[in-house]
Formats: sequence, C-alpha cells, structure tokens
Amino acid sequence: MWLWWVGNVVLLFVVVPVVVLLLNRVLRPIQEINSYANDILEHGVGLTGALDAVPKLERTRQLSSAARGAVSRYGAALQRII
Repeated sequence: MWLWWVGNVVLLFVVVPVVVLLLNRVLRPIQEINSYANDILEHGVGLTGALDAVPKLERTRQLSSAARGAVSRYGAALQRII
C-alpha cells in the first residue's frame, strides 16, 4: 500500500511538472506561429489595396510606347527640317 503512495508522490512531483514543461515548450511556438500568421494576413490584405492599380499598368505601358513612337517621329521630322 505504501508503494502506491510513493508512486503517487513521484507522479505528482516528477511526472506532472515534466509534462507541463514539455507542453509549455510546444504551446509557446504555436502561439508565435499564430501571431505571425495573423500578421501576414493583416499585411496581405493591406497589400491587395496597393495592387489595385496593377491592371492599369498595361494601359500605361501601351500609352508610353505610343508616345515614344510619336517622339521618335517628331525627332525624325526635326532632323529633316534642320
């Protein structure tokens, strides 16, 4: 009977603190990962607002190439005049 009491004391004072320590070592990184994931989500949503103008870049590229062609034609015309 006294062996049961010794076993219970060992369980209470040795095994339980080790389990709590290991659980803490597992839960702390999980909480950090959760914090990083929330941070990524917040900044990802903010980034999508900055990317709204990306489709307009194709139109800007078309207009700038057209302007470059017009400037080169203008330069060629000036060259012929001079």
